[in-house]
Amino acid sequence: MADLKDFAEQLVNLTVKEVNELANILKDEYGIEPAAAAVAVAGPAAGGDAEEEAQTEFDVILKAAGGSKLAVVKLVKELTGLGLKEAKGVVDSAPAPVKEGVSKDEAEALKASLEEAGAEVELK
Repeated sequence: MADLKDFAEQLVNLTVKEVNELANILKDEYGIEPAAAAVAVAGPAAGGDAEEEAQTEFDVILKAAGGSKLAVVKLVKELTGLGLKEAKGVVDSAPAPVKEGVSKDEAEALKASLEEAGAEVELK
């Protein structure tokens, strides 16, 4: 039981980058797609006669860097794998996409990280 608690604590404390790596490992090595599993667990949404198709891909848009531009540039560099110059270019050209076509969970995690650093972020 203690091992499961330790494992749960490790999962909760993962960074966004580590979560992305974990998702890739699950997909590549085990054939498990975490986003698809989450949708399967959630089940179909209860709706009226006309079913609306849920959006599955999101764009993370940096609207403004906020007060701590340097922290946002460093975070964009870490989250996207861009070089420092390219990350600074993304931040300087706000509103600009940070990542496009990502899952809802990843988009929300990216948004939370960027907002924590002081940036203004929008999901589309």
